Amino acid sequence: MWFLLGVGFCFRWVLGIKPCVYAARAEHPSVVSVFPNRGHKLHTTRSWEFLGMEKDGRVRPDSIWAKARYGDGVIIGNLDTGVWPEAGSFSDDGMGPVPARWRGVCHDQSSSDDAQVRCNRSVLGARYFNKGYAATVGRAGAAASPSPASTRDSDGHGTHTLSTAAGRFVPGANLFGYGNGTAKGGAPGARVAAYKVCWRPVNGSECFDADIIAAFDAAIHDGVDVLSVSLGGAPTEYFRDGVAIGSFHAVRNGVTVVSSAGNSGPGAGTVSNTAPWLVTVGASTMDREFPAYLVLGNKKQMKGQSLSPVPLPANKHYRLISSVEAKAEDATVAQAQVCIEGSLDKKKVRGKIVVCMRGKNARVEKGEAVHRAGGVGLVLANDEATGNEMIADAHVLPATHITYSDGVALLAYLNSTRSASGYITLPNTALETKPAPFMAAFSSQGPNTVTPQILKPDITAPGVSILAAFTGLAGPTGLTFDSRRVLFNSESGTSMSCPHVAGIAGLLKALHPDWSPAAIKSAIMTTARVQDNTRRPMSNSSFLRATPFAYGAGHVQPNRAADPGLVYDTNATDYLHFLCALGYNSTVIGTFMGGPRACPATPRRPEDLNYPSVTVPHLPASGEPRTVTRRVRNVGAAPAAYDVRVRAPRGVSVTVRPSRLEFAAAGEEKEFAVTFRARAGRFAPGEYVFGQMVWSDGAGRRRHRVRSPVVVRVAGRRTGKTGVPVA
Repeated sequence: MWFLLGVGFCFRWVLGIKPCVYAARAEHPSVVSVFPNRGHKLHTTRSWEFLGMEKDGRVRPDSIWAKARYGDGVIIGNLDTGVWPEAGSFSDDGMGPVPARWRGVCHDQSSSDDAQVRCNRSVLGARYFNKGYAATVGRAGAAASPSPASTRDSDGHGTHTLSTAAGRFVPGANLFGYGNGTAKGGAPGARVAAYKVCWRPVNGSECFDADIIAAFDAAIHDGVDVLSVSLGGAPTEYFRDGVAIGSFHAVRNGVTVVSSAGNSGPGAGTVSNTAPWLVTVGASTMDREFPAYLVLGNKKQMKGQSLSPVPLPANKHYRLISSVEAKAEDATVAQAQVCIEGSLDKKKVRGKIVVCMRGKNARVEKGEAVHRAGGVGLVLANDEATGNEMIADAHVLPATHITYSDGVALLAYLNSTRSASGYITLPNTALETKPAPFMAAFSSQGPNTVTPQILKPDITAPGVSILAAFTGLAGPTGLTFDSRRVLFNSESGTSMSCPHVAGIAGLLKALHPDWSPAAIKSAIMTTARVQDNTRRPMSNSSFLRATPFAYGAGHVQPNRAADPGLVYDTNATDYLHFLCALGYNSTVIGTFMGGPRACPATPRRPEDLNYPSVTVPHLPASGEPRTVTRRVRNVGAAPAAYDVRVRAPRGVSVTVRPSRLEFAAAGEEKEFAVTFRARAGRFAPGEYVFGQMVWSDGAGRRRHRVRSPVVVRVAGRRTGKTGVPVA
């Protein structure tokens, strides 16, 4: 299925047209692009305190919440599964009138059906877009989708993400009594708008390009300031990517677009939403856990995590069995290992706690498979790739999720005795856990496979066990067998970290209304931290040192982002140079710019885009230098002087000229050049090495530290001291 993108970003559906006609349609002067209608996947009470915005419920005067008046005056939208407007997070009690600049609509506003969405002074607008979805599944399939002509959220994902970005304060929020506290969004004083673009999955995709781009353009028209986009597809050229095209339109119109990095980690090159005009967010943990212990018959205890409200009788041990040992006769070992539905023998499982491995199917689906087979409990053990990442899920039976090392020890115990037994304790809520944050194993990682000159992800934020508002039409597991209903739910994914940053972007827009989307992104990136709460470098889920390919510039620090000192700003001309450097012709560039644009005679290289990070993916091993340029704008006090300090990547020399920048006035810009050379030594083929560059204006608590990650890949072959070629 294809669609045409016309000048002015309007859409003309191409359904049932023969291939020979596509070319004719593509030659029409009002059509600037033809590309497939690709599908995309959908990618709290504690997190804001963890980010330093409050302490024990008290907001200090230096908090960005206080400075930005909680985002008052800002409008935050999301592209997702819709909204559950009755949630307390979207109450409009005490809110002033609808902003005069708002131009949006509530698609369901005139309906007499009580099931339809009603907007208010908090939820300003609600629109749905399903033509792309309908073209993919057929009209009958679209009609059969839940709430096919409504922005009402039947899934919960959209309500969760929107309330995380800008939900209002709701005391007493919890899930089955766990995580009890006051729920709130990042910008609780902001207004919100829901753009429903995601529906029942079709071939693994819920959201389609035509609907996504239409929603972006509607949000631009409506007057949204920030868009949270917790969805994405496989990385592809930007002119074939609906999120890249739609977000470019938004950024050109002053809308900051925040997107999720994807949940395909921890493998290299898995990050999605790689366009440089997006703020791409990875997911990390915070200092709250929901520990549920597995107590073995040999008295050993293993700490896992869970949000299951279902207890086992206290101190009563049950037989433990591995899922492979419990394999049904007609199932494969691989199916039984991960507890695929129907892969377990009911006679072997009945009355026992089953140990399942992580992977393939959803974590909560494993619990349901055990439950249907007659099991009384689930122990979910990580594989090596997921390491120490434990996720608290609202399982339908007693359950706990343990680490890889504990899983290995548990399987050894099972193999050591014929009478292995244990029981699972009810979870509780633990705060100020350490280390935190560390990267979630599922969080997609760099390098950027589309434009390796741009580091992705850009930033990381809490994305594990995030408690936020939920729909009334689905259970907390989101699966059809779950008949439970909750007001708040705990979910994990980069879909959850994305709206954290969107909320922060909304606060920055309220505090600095004249800042561009690029300036807002720069402030978020250059003020991030790369240490956990033990003051050690952030780690991955195996507790090995993480790199910028996992966390980008680091873990977001909202209060520092309010006063970054310097910003790396980017304008339309910069992006034009970038697109031209990718080899895009004027017609393709018109897809982004709203019409054909001629490229400069000598466009700048992609790595020269004025980005808050620096990546050189092809540094010659011969020692030949490579130089990139950047410019920064003073957004702090004046006069000001900044000096640079560089921690060079291993085996690389880095020189910055000039090494001191002096600003006579606020708003003044200065340019500098960074030169890289490979030094004598050995480099593995295609090896990436990491460093940092920091501009600082002095010492003390009030100083600014404008930090940029530096990523270098040494390419080619060189000769070592022995004369033998080395990689």
